[in-house]
Order: sequence, then structure tokens, then C-alpha cells
Amino acid sequence: MSTLPYGSWRSPLHASDLAGASVRLSEVAIVGADTYWTEGRASEQGRTVLLRRDAAGAVSRVSPEQAPDGGTFDVRSRAQEYGGGTFAVTDDLAVASRKEDDRLYRFALDGAGATPLTPADGARYADLAIDVERGLVYAVSEDHGEPGGFRTDPTTTLVAIPLDGSAADSRERVRTVFEGTDFVNAPRLSLDGDYLAFVTWDHPNMPWDGSSVRVGVLTSDGTFGSPALVVAGGDDVSAQEPVWTPAGDLVHVDDSSGWWNLYRTELQTPEGWLELRTRHLHPAQVEFSAPQWAFGPRTLAVLDEDHLVLSWVEEGRRRLGTMRLLNGELEAWIGDWEPAGAIAAAPDRVVFVGSHPRRPGAVVELELAEGTTTVLATSTSITLDDASVSEAESVSWDAGAGAEAHGFYYPPTLAGTTGPEGELPPLLVMIHGGPTAATSPGFSPGVQYWTTRGFAVLDVNYGGSTGYGRAYRERLDASWGVVDVADCASGAAAMAAGGRADAARLAIRGGSAGGFTTLAALAFTDTFAAGTSKYGIGDLAALAAQTHKFEARYLDRLVGPYPEAEAVYTERSPLHHVERITAPVLLQQGSEDRVVPPSQSSGMAEALRARDVPVAYVEFAGEGHGFRGAEAITRALETELAFYGQVLGFEPAGDLPTLVLDA
Repeated sequence: MSTLPYGSWRSPLHASDLAGASVRLSEVAIVGADTYWTEGRASEQGRTVLLRRDAAGAVSRVSPEQAPDGGTFDVRSRAQEYGGGTFAVTDDLAVASRKEDDRLYRFALDGAGATPLTPADGARYADLAIDVERGLVYAVSEDHGEPGGFRTDPTTTLVAIPLDGSAADSRERVRTVFEGTDFVNAPRLSLDGDYLAFVTWDHPNMPWDGSSVRVGVLTSDGTFGSPALVVAGGDDVSAQEPVWTPAGDLVHVDDSSGWWNLYRTELQTPEGWLELRTRHLHPAQVEFSAPQWAFGPRTLAVLDEDHLVLSWVEEGRRRLGTMRLLNGELEAWIGDWEPAGAIAAAPDRVVFVGSHPRRPGAVVELELAEGTTTVLATSTSITLDDASVSEAESVSWDAGAGAEAHGFYYPPTLAGTTGPEGELPPLLVMIHGGPTAATSPGFSPGVQYWTTRGFAVLDVNYGGSTGYGRAYRERLDASWGVVDVADCASGAAAMAAGGRADAARLAIRGGSAGGFTTLAALAFTDTFAAGTSKYGIGDLAALAAQTHKFEARYLDRLVGPYPEAEAVYTERSPLHHVERITAPVLLQQGSEDRVVPPSQSSGMAEALRARDVPVAYVEFAGEGHGFRGAEAITRALETELAFYGQVLGFEPAGDLPTLVLDA
């Protein structure tokens, strides 16, 4: 057994491994005997490809290697900046969004050729549903006015696009199906083709604050003959994820009970009128959905005429199982693989993006007759022996004012290595983005990179995170920069008090909204000895003025309406309180970020330098909101490790870049 200082352990995981050997697994679909999914490949500068596995187990690329203009084909959408809902497939064709020109394309399943369906006129498309009988694809359209353009308030509509390519040169052939709300998503066609369900919401709400599920009766041209009816939701209820059953009923999720639960609506049309009868399927204090940050998330799917297959969150952990449509009876499936993303189902199998406590995330197929699982694609080739894997422990702690916060603790772990007697490990407090998002347990190379070097990690689900009911989400209302900071600081203090971390070497790191919490924690507490902000927010007022449409009014609820609450924005913004920051800061930023502009990080760096606070600012050319390229991912991790070694007083193993802290 080797005894080495914490932080200096010789990890088998290298930053370049995490970058070059990793893919982002997201959307999945089943059509007949075939299974489809997308992979975002860091080795291809973050490009996303659509893949198919056939009944014989052969995997092939479906999205074209080359677009008709000779360029690459990145299966991504820029709608709402976060994209998602990028493809749809039938027995003989696929439709996908191409990031390079924002157009939709139709192509054969063998990847041969691609036919543009929409013009390159500044509209972005996402959340696709193919209507074979009418020869249409329904999609959300976000109009930015000109090719490659960006508007802070684009018009969002639900449209029907001909599959024959006749609209490729003129948007006049693109039919508007629904308009009049600020946002729309999740168009879902009933199995008989008579109805289209979808979700809408308006500013200042985000979809998890207040949204509505609507249903419209389709005419022969794919438009509505009469206005679509609201099935569920409203300004104070979040309704989402409509799914049609084989019987023609509509299942959706809403949080009218305080939790995202499932409801079933029977549609009847006596004398031509659409009548709705809705009932609660399974009342429970669990969450059957997730926040709709991107288009196309699917946490439930039809398994057969009698059952749904679905994932849910219970006490911070995701479960997978079935629910009977007749009476809402819930059956949890037991196994090491837990759902971590999209789900698709057929009567004989279920496919999902899954997580495992000791193995990398993967696209997993569960064969129902035998109960066996097969990994169809893995997120990384990185593996660790079991003795080197740090497994998550669910932890909760007193966050003050009678509140309890939650998270997952990962101890430093490396086979054959231990820290010196009497020494406690440094702690990295990790903060998810959002802030209305959540972290979940499971093998993550991004966590194991640190734990195999001798760091302890606390992954925090602070107040405002999803998975614990609406009341827990609403803890953050009017309190962003207060509740999240208190939960992270009290969590770090609780780990130190419990002998799980060195109280003098507590660090905090996060990206986007997590970057804001990082900077706020450094400014408004004295808990942390260092912090890393990735594309984080330093000035809330600038964010309110500069960000994109989807989040343009997000801060109304989290902070207050702007400019009426300008004093609160100033009070909460780390940029205006740099004199309170004494701990060293690392700032990392993509040059092409539309969500959090580079000026946020560069402005923070300038303000810290002016106050002689040790700071390093690293900008990555061509990167957006979240680093996708292998070079950027590698450099970001190595720079961060070098930073902690320099400021927390240990010598990291390996050849790392020299980091100069300005002061």
C-alpha cells in the first residue's frame, strides 16, 4: 500500500482520456427491430452523429458523413440554444436537424444522401414528429430572421413541413400549425393520426414553473380545424411530456399535486365535440419527469397496450419500471443499471440511457423475456477496477432555517493508495447547472478523475434542484445566490465536521448557473479556499439584458423582475462584491457562448485583478456553452488540477500546464 499526500495520487485517468475517449449519449428511439441513438463525439470536435443497431446487432451510421453542400453533418439543433429533439425515424427514412445551417434534412437509413426540407433562412427546428400518412414532419420552429442569425426574442411556432423537399427553397410551403405563445414543445402525434398533443408556456414562466398540455384535431393538411384545447397545466402548474396510448388516450405529467405525477386523459368526440376526462394514475411523492431544459426528453414510453415503462426520481435516485394504465400500479425493476436519460420501448424490450455505479454510462437494452441487459454503446472506453471506483453515498445535512439539503459524497479512492495518517483530503464541492437541474449518482469519469487523485467530492442538489418535489424547487424562488450558496457552504462544512474533508482545503466548482453559485460562494462566505467557474455568471443584470429568449425572464422568479429589482441584482452579483473575495479563482470560458457571453467571465477576471485577488482566465476559441472539443476538455481539466495543486498546497502527478495567477 502506497502512502501519498491527497491530491498527488497517480491516477490511471488522464484528462486526454476523458476527452478523446468520451461521447455524449442522448436521444434514443426504437422502430421495429432497429434501435437508434445519438453520440456527441469529443474526438470529432463535439460533432453529433445518429447511429442505428439492427436486429443482427450491426451498428451503422445513419446521419450522412457529408451534407449536400460538401460540409460536415452535425446532428444538433440550436433552438433555444440548448437544442435537443434533433431526429425522428420511420421504417424507411430519418429526418434530422443539422447544426451547420440550422436546416432539416431527410435521408435514407443507410446514410446515403440527404435532401434538405427547409430553407437556410434563419429558422431553427427541433422536437420532430413524422406524419407518414400526410407526408409531413411536425417541428418547433424558432425564427432568427436570417441565415446564421441570432435574435434575443425570436418567434416560436409549431409547424408542419413537407417530407418531399418542396419547402427547401421557400418557407411559404411550411405550414403554421400553432402560434401565439412564447414557447412550444413536444409535438406528439396520436397513433391514429387524428390528434396532435403539444406543450406551451409564456414568459415569465419557465416550463417547470407553469406550462400547458394542449390537444388539437388535425385536418388533412396537418393543421388544426379548430383551436387546440388545454388538457392540463396553467400558470402555476407544470404540465409536460404528453404520450399517446394504443387505446387513443393521452398520458401526461404535471405537478398539480406538488410532485410531477402521471395523469391519463380519455378523449371522446360526441357529435364532433372534443371532451376530456382526466384522472390521476399514481399519486406519490416521487417525480416522474425532469425539467425541460432541452427539447425531446422522454422519461416515459408506451410498452404495450396495458403498460408504460418509465423512470422516476425517489429520494434523489432514479428508478426504472412499469406502470399499468388501468389502475396506475407501479412496479420497480431491480438492477445495477439506472435510467439517466431518454427511454424508448417496444413490447419485447426497453432501451435507455443508463448509469451504473461502477461502469461508464451507456445506451442499454433490457430484453424483457429473459430479463437480460446488453450495452449497445458506451459513453467512454475508460474503465477502472472496482477497487479504484468511488461509489456515491447519499447524504443530507442541516442547511439552516429548518431546511435540509441533499447530495452525494464520493470518498477519495485508488487501489493500493492511501493518504498519510492524520491527513484529511481536500474536498471539491460540485454544483450542477440550471439551476433547476439535478445531479444523480453513478459512475462518472468527471468525478473519478478527482477521487482517484485523492480528492473527496460532494455533488450537491441544493434547494431549487429537481427530484424532490415542487416545494423543494421553489426554495430558490427570489433566493438564487442565497439558498444555493448556503446549501453548498453548509454541505462542505458538514463534510469537514464529520471528518470527511480538510476544513482548510475546501474548493468549489461549477459551470453556467453552477459557476454563478461558485462565485457567489466565494464572495459571500468564507468557507472555500479556492473556486473554479466555468462559463459562470458574475453580473446578474448583464445576464438579464444579454441572454437568449428561453431564459430571458428566468431571473424574474429567481431574483426579481428587472429593472424593478435592480438593487437585488447588484446585491447578489459577485462582480459587485469582488472586495469580499480573497480565495484564488480560476475562470474558464468558451469564446462562442450565447447563453453566458464571454464578457461575464472576462469582466470578472478584470475586477478581481483590480483587487489583487489571485485569478486565472482561460478562454477556449470556438467553444460554446459547455466544452465539446477534445482539446478544450483536456486543457480545462489539466488547468484546473494544476490550479488546485498550486493554491491548496500539493504536487499533482503528471505533466500539467503551467498556470500563472494574476494578482
